[in-house]
Amino acid sequence: MSVAATAALPGVRRVEHIMGLPIVVDIRDDCTGEVLDELFDWLRWVDATFSTYKDDSEISRVNRGELPREDAHPHVRQVLERCDQLCNETGGYFDMHTPGGSIDPSGLVKGWAVDRAAAILDDAGLHNYAVNAGGDMRVRGRAVPELAWRVGIQHPLDAQQVAAVIETAAELAIATSGAYSRGEHVWDPHTGRPPSGILSVTIVGRELATADAYATAAFAMGPDVAPHWTALLEGYEAMTILADETVFKTGGFPDE
Repeated sequence: MSVAATAALPGVRRVEHIMGLPIVVDIRDDCTGEVLDELFDWLRWVDATFSTYKDDSEISRVNRGELPREDAHPHVRQVLERCDQLCNETGGYFDMHTPGGSIDPSGLVKGWAVDRAAAILDDAGLHNYAVNAGGDMRVRGRAVPELAWRVGIQHPLDAQQVAAVIETAAELAIATSGAYSRGEHVWDPHTGRPPSGILSVTIVGRELATADAYATAAFAMGPDVAPHWTALLEGYEAMTILADETVFKTGGFPDE
Protein backbone atom coordinates (compact mmCIF):
# COMPACT_ATOMS: atom_id res chain seq x y z
CA MET A 1 0.00 0.00 0.00
CA SER A 2 1.31 3.43 -0.91
CA VAL A 3 0.33 6.95 0.04
CA ALA A 4 1.44 10.26 -1.48
CA ALA A 5 2.07 13.23 0.77
CA THR A 6 -0.56 15.94 0.33
CA ALA A 7 -1.02 19.56 1.32
CA ALA A 8 -3.20 22.59 0.53
CA LEU A 9 -2.37 23.14 -3.12
CA PRO A 10 -3.60 24.46 -6.45
CA GLY A 11 -5.63 22.05 -8.53
CA VAL A 12 -8.28 19.64 -7.30
CA ARG A 13 -8.62 16.46 -5.28
CA ARG A 14 -11.55 14.03 -5.40
CA VAL A 15 -12.23 10.77 -3.59
CA GLU A 16 -14.86 8.20 -4.62
CA HIS A 17 -15.43 4.57 -3.64
CA ILE A 18 -15.52 2.42 -6.79
CA MET A 19 -14.62 -1.24 -7.46
CA GLY A 20 -14.73 -1.79 -3.72
CA LEU A 21 -11.82 0.62 -3.28
CA PRO A 22 -11.22 4.25 -2.37
CA ILE A 23 -10.05 6.03 -5.52
CA VAL A 24 -8.18 9.28 -4.85
CA VAL A 25 -7.32 11.60 -7.73
CA ASP A 26 -5.00 14.47 -6.82
CA ILE A 27 -4.36 16.94 -9.66
CA ARG A 28 -1.78 19.68 -9.09
CA ASP A 29 -2.60 21.59 -12.30
CA ASP A 30 -5.47 23.98 -12.78
CA CYS A 31 -8.37 22.06 -14.30
CA THR A 32 -12.13 21.92 -14.53
CA GLY A 33 -14.39 19.32 -12.99
CA GLU A 34 -15.29 17.82 -16.37
CA VAL A 35 -12.08 15.82 -16.64
CA LEU A 36 -12.68 14.30 -13.22
CA ASP A 37 -16.26 13.50 -14.19
CA GLU A 38 -14.97 11.70 -17.26
CA LEU A 39 -12.36 9.81 -15.24
CA PHE A 40 -14.80 8.60 -12.59
CA ASP A 41 -17.44 7.75 -15.21
CA TRP A 42 -14.80 5.53 -16.82
CA LEU A 43 -14.05 3.78 -13.54
CA ARG A 44 -17.76 3.22 -12.88
CA TRP A 45 -18.09 1.66 -16.34
CA VAL A 46 -15.16 -0.64 -15.57
CA ASP A 47 -16.79 -1.68 -12.31
CA ALA A 48 -20.13 -2.39 -14.01
CA THR A 49 -18.44 -4.37 -16.79
CA PHE A 50 -15.83 -6.40 -14.91
CA SER A 51 -17.28 -6.92 -11.43
CA THR A 52 -17.64 -10.54 -10.35
CA TYR A 53 -20.21 -9.36 -7.77
CA LYS A 54 -22.69 -7.83 -10.23
CA ASP A 55 -24.94 -10.39 -11.92
CA ASP A 56 -25.30 -8.29 -15.08
CA SER A 57 -21.58 -7.60 -15.61
CA GLU A 58 -19.97 -9.08 -18.70
CA ILE A 59 -17.59 -11.15 -16.57
CA SER A 60 -20.52 -12.68 -14.67
CA ARG A 61 -22.29 -13.41 -17.96
CA VAL A 62 -19.14 -15.03 -19.40
CA ASN A 63 -18.84 -17.18 -16.28
CA ARG A 64 -22.47 -18.30 -16.57
CA GLY A 65 -21.98 -19.20 -20.22
CA GLU A 66 -24.43 -16.54 -21.39
CA LEU A 67 -21.81 -14.48 -23.22
CA PRO A 68 -19.11 -16.17 -25.31
CA ARG A 69 -15.71 -14.69 -24.60
CA GLU A 70 -15.23 -13.83 -28.27
CA ASP A 71 -18.47 -11.80 -28.23
CA ALA A 72 -17.56 -9.75 -25.16
CA HIS A 73 -16.72 -6.04 -25.30
CA PRO A 74 -13.32 -5.39 -26.91
CA HIS A 75 -11.98 -4.09 -23.58
CA VAL A 76 -13.04 -7.33 -21.89
CA ARG A 77 -11.34 -9.41 -24.56
CA GLN A 78 -8.20 -7.27 -24.24
CA VAL A 79 -8.03 -7.73 -20.46
CA LEU A 80 -8.62 -11.48 -20.64
CA GLU A 81 -5.95 -11.87 -23.32
CA ARG A 82 -3.48 -9.90 -21.20
CA CYS A 83 -4.30 -12.10 -18.20
CA ASP A 84 -3.47 -15.15 -20.31
CA GLN A 85 -0.17 -13.55 -21.37
CA LEU A 86 0.75 -12.72 -17.77
CA CYS A 87 -0.06 -16.24 -16.68
CA ASN A 88 2.54 -17.47 -19.14
CA GLU A 89 5.04 -14.74 -18.21
CA THR A 90 4.84 -15.60 -14.51
CA GLY A 91 4.93 -19.37 -14.78
CA GLY A 92 1.28 -19.61 -13.78
CA TYR A 93 1.64 -17.61 -10.56
CA PHE A 94 -0.67 -14.91 -11.93
CA ASP A 95 -3.84 -16.76 -12.84
CA MET A 96 -7.30 -15.31 -13.37
CA HIS A 97 -8.92 -18.74 -12.99
CA THR A 98 -10.49 -19.46 -9.61
CA PRO A 99 -10.41 -22.91 -7.96
CA GLY A 100 -14.03 -23.30 -9.03
CA GLY A 101 -13.14 -22.83 -12.69
CA SER A 102 -14.59 -19.36 -13.22
CA ILE A 103 -12.55 -16.35 -14.33
CA ASP A 104 -11.79 -13.35 -12.16
CA PRO A 105 -9.53 -10.78 -13.85
CA SER A 106 -9.69 -8.38 -10.88
CA GLY A 107 -5.95 -8.76 -10.29
CA LEU A 108 -5.33 -6.93 -13.58
CA VAL A 109 -8.45 -4.81 -13.96
CA LYS A 110 -7.67 -2.28 -11.23
CA GLY A 111 -4.26 -1.34 -12.61
CA TRP A 112 -5.50 -1.47 -16.20
CA ALA A 113 -8.38 0.88 -15.35
CA VAL A 114 -6.06 3.33 -13.57
CA ASP A 115 -3.63 3.33 -16.51
CA ARG A 116 -6.48 4.39 -18.75
CA ALA A 117 -7.71 6.91 -16.19
CA ALA A 118 -4.24 8.46 -16.28
CA ALA A 119 -4.50 8.61 -20.08
CA ILE A 120 -7.69 10.67 -19.68
CA LEU A 121 -5.71 13.18 -17.61
CA ASP A 122 -2.88 13.16 -20.15
CA ASP A 123 -5.31 13.80 -23.01
CA ALA A 124 -6.69 16.78 -21.07
CA GLY A 125 -3.22 18.33 -21.02
CA LEU A 126 -2.53 17.67 -17.34
CA HIS A 127 1.05 17.01 -16.30
CA ASN A 128 1.14 16.85 -12.49
CA TYR A 129 -1.14 14.33 -10.80
CA ALA A 130 -1.48 11.18 -8.70
CA VAL A 131 -4.17 8.52 -9.00
CA ASN A 132 -4.37 6.21 -5.98
CA ALA A 133 -6.57 3.09 -6.16
CA GLY A 134 -6.54 1.33 -2.82
CA GLY A 135 -2.84 2.02 -2.34
CA ASP A 136 -1.65 1.29 -5.89
CA MET A 137 -0.69 4.46 -7.74
CA ARG A 138 0.11 6.22 -10.97
CA VAL A 139 1.98 9.50 -10.54
CA ARG A 140 3.24 12.00 -13.06
CA GLY A 141 5.21 15.21 -12.87
CA ARG A 142 5.49 17.20 -9.65
CA ALA A 143 3.47 17.45 -6.47
CA VAL A 144 3.26 21.20 -7.06
CA PRO A 145 4.60 23.27 -5.37
CA GLU A 146 7.05 20.50 -4.41
CA LEU A 147 9.61 19.37 -6.96
CA ALA A 148 8.57 15.72 -6.83
CA TRP A 149 6.03 13.26 -5.48
CA ARG A 150 7.02 11.48 -2.26
CA VAL A 151 5.24 8.16 -1.91
CA GLY A 152 5.46 6.12 1.26
CA ILE A 153 5.18 2.32 1.06
CA GLN A 154 3.31 1.11 4.13
CA HIS A 155 5.21 -1.38 6.28
CA PRO A 156 3.40 -4.74 6.15
CA LEU A 157 3.61 -5.23 9.93
CA ASP A 158 2.94 -1.69 11.15
CA ALA A 159 0.41 0.59 9.48
CA GLN A 160 1.99 3.60 11.18
CA GLN A 161 5.40 2.99 9.61
CA VAL A 162 6.75 3.10 6.07
CA ALA A 163 9.01 0.47 4.59
CA ALA A 164 10.39 2.83 1.94
CA VAL A 165 9.83 6.27 0.46
CA ILE A 166 9.88 6.78 -3.29
CA GLU A 167 10.57 10.28 -4.59
CA THR A 168 9.88 10.84 -8.26
CA ALA A 169 9.07 13.55 -10.76
CA ALA A 170 8.78 11.00 -13.57
CA GLU A 171 5.77 9.04 -14.76
CA LEU A 172 5.69 6.03 -12.47
CA ALA A 173 3.36 3.21 -11.40
CA ILE A 174 3.67 1.72 -7.91
CA ALA A 175 1.93 -1.50 -6.85
CA THR A 176 2.22 -3.51 -3.64
CA SER A 177 0.91 -6.97 -2.90
CA GLY A 178 0.67 -8.26 0.65
CA ALA A 179 -1.80 -9.27 3.34
CA TYR A 180 -2.17 -5.84 5.00
CA SER A 181 -5.68 -5.10 6.28
CA ARG A 182 -7.36 -7.32 3.69
CA GLY A 183 -5.88 -10.47 5.17
CA GLU A 184 -4.98 -13.42 2.98
CA HIS A 185 -6.27 -12.71 -0.51
CA VAL A 186 -3.39 -13.92 -2.70
CA TRP A 187 -3.05 -17.65 -3.30
CA ASP A 188 -0.40 -19.78 -4.92
CA PRO A 189 -2.29 -21.26 -7.89
CA HIS A 190 0.01 -24.30 -7.84
CA THR A 191 -0.81 -25.28 -4.27
CA GLY A 192 -4.17 -23.61 -3.64
CA ARG A 193 -2.78 -22.13 -0.44
CA PRO A 194 -1.63 -18.63 0.55
CA PRO A 195 2.15 -18.17 0.43
CA SER A 196 4.16 -18.17 3.63
CA GLY A 197 7.46 -16.57 4.50
CA ILE A 198 6.82 -13.36 2.58
CA LEU A 199 5.17 -10.15 3.80
CA SER A 200 4.94 -7.91 0.75
CA VAL A 201 6.22 -7.21 -2.73
CA THR A 202 6.30 -3.72 -4.26
CA ILE A 203 6.83 -3.33 -8.00
CA VAL A 204 7.46 -0.02 -9.76
CA GLY A 205 7.49 0.70 -13.48
CA ARG A 206 5.65 2.56 -16.19
CA GLU A 207 2.40 0.57 -16.35
CA LEU A 208 0.30 -0.10 -13.26
CA ALA A 209 -1.56 -3.08 -14.72
CA THR A 210 1.68 -4.98 -15.28
CA ALA A 211 3.27 -3.81 -12.03
CA ASP A 212 0.23 -4.98 -10.06
CA ALA A 213 0.16 -8.36 -11.79
CA TYR A 214 3.91 -8.84 -11.22
CA ALA A 215 3.53 -7.92 -7.54
CA THR A 216 0.69 -10.43 -7.12
CA ALA A 217 2.66 -13.15 -8.88
CA ALA A 218 5.86 -12.51 -6.92
CA PHE A 219 3.98 -12.54 -3.62
CA ALA A 220 2.42 -15.89 -4.57
CA MET A 221 5.86 -17.29 -5.42
CA GLY A 222 7.05 -17.06 -1.83
CA PRO A 223 10.49 -16.24 -0.43
CA ASP A 224 12.55 -18.82 -2.28
CA VAL A 225 11.54 -17.70 -5.74
CA ALA A 226 10.27 -14.10 -5.65
CA PRO A 227 13.56 -12.17 -5.10
CA HIS A 228 15.29 -14.06 -7.89
CA TRP A 229 12.36 -13.73 -10.29
CA THR A 230 11.95 -9.98 -9.74
CA ALA A 231 15.67 -9.45 -10.32
CA LEU A 232 15.16 -10.62 -13.91
CA LEU A 233 12.29 -8.29 -14.76
CA GLU A 234 12.90 -5.79 -17.57
CA GLY A 235 11.64 -2.25 -17.06
CA TYR A 236 10.34 -2.92 -13.54
CA GLU A 237 12.04 -2.76 -10.15
CA ALA A 238 11.06 -4.53 -6.94
CA MET A 239 11.25 -4.49 -3.16
CA THR A 240 10.45 -7.77 -1.40
CA ILE A 241 10.03 -8.02 2.38
CA LEU A 242 10.28 -11.50 3.89
CA ALA A 243 8.62 -12.72 7.08
CA ASP A 244 11.82 -12.18 9.06
CA GLU A 245 11.82 -8.57 7.73
CA THR A 246 14.77 -9.18 5.42
CA VAL A 247 14.43 -6.74 2.52
CA PHE A 248 15.52 -7.48 -1.05
CA LYS A 249 15.63 -4.62 -3.56
CA THR A 250 16.53 -4.75 -7.20
CA GLY A 251 19.33 -2.42 -8.26
CA GLY A 252 17.13 0.31 -9.71
CA PHE A 253 14.45 0.45 -7.02
CA PRO A 254 13.94 4.22 -6.65
CA ASP A 255 13.65 4.68 -2.88
CA GLU A 256 15.57 7.25 -0.88
